[in-house]
Amino acid sequence: MLLYDHPFSPYGQKVRIMLREKGLAFTQSLPTGIGAGNNDDYARHNPRMEVPALVVDDAHTLYDSSVILEYLEDAHPSPALRPADPLERARCRMIEEVCDTHYEAINWGLGEVRFFGRGADRVDDFRAVAQKETAQLQAWLSGHLSASGWLSGSDFGWADLCAAPYVMMSGIFGFAPERGTPLSDWLERVRQRPSVEATFAEAKTQVEPMGQVAALLDAGLFKRQYRDHRLEWMIRAGGIDVVTQGLAKDNIRFTDLARFAS
Repeated sequence: MLLYDHPFSPYGQKVRIMLREKGLAFTQSLPTGIGAGNNDDYARHNPRMEVPALVVDDAHTLYDSSVILEYLEDAHPSPALRPADPLERARCRMIEEVCDTHYEAINWGLGEVRFFGRGADRVDDFRAVAQKETAQLQAWLSGHLSASGWLSGSDFGWADLCAAPYVMMSGIFGFAPERGTPLSDWLERVRQRPSVEATFAEAKTQVEPMGQVAALLDAGLFKRQYRDHRLEWMIRAGGIDVVTQGLAKDNIRFTDLARFAS
């Protein structure tokens, strides 16, 4: 299988963790032009022009990380990463959904400030909002830890691999769970899994290169995708002018639905 991905993408990270947990062979590729949304060849695989996308075979490509995880679990059920109980499965999906939307948007917004130079005159204000909301979501995740210390029930599983990239990324931005708390202890247990250790190591190699992307944005070679909860977060955090300035400079983008018709 071929995985189109970027090491810093939390959506890609959870897919890589699952592939590794299941012992499935895959190769990785970073689509060129993905940052500007202008790779017509890659759009055949994912008209949303985002990662990840999994090429299963010559005739089938899947996109959307949640869809990919569902496929991998259905096609390769051992080892099982979904709980057997239907209610527990639903709870894992709920945790995944909250992390993929509300939690991702906070880290994404912090990336806008730190790496892309948006709102440079209000960095402290944006970080204050992010710190408060990150703490709220981390407390929510803590409430879902089972007596065994996992989010997925009795052992590491679906909810753990879905939440881990976001909590790890919080640490990169300076908002890791407080040491000694149940969520901090959970993250340390998660890190000990070879699948997670390898995936997190790949992400950390991108921290320094990400410090150079602001120049690409200024040169018009990069357009950040402002979609759904990301747009909501930026406005909620007081950055509606960041959005309007990005529109004026043409360095933000939205999903081009015309690609679905091509």
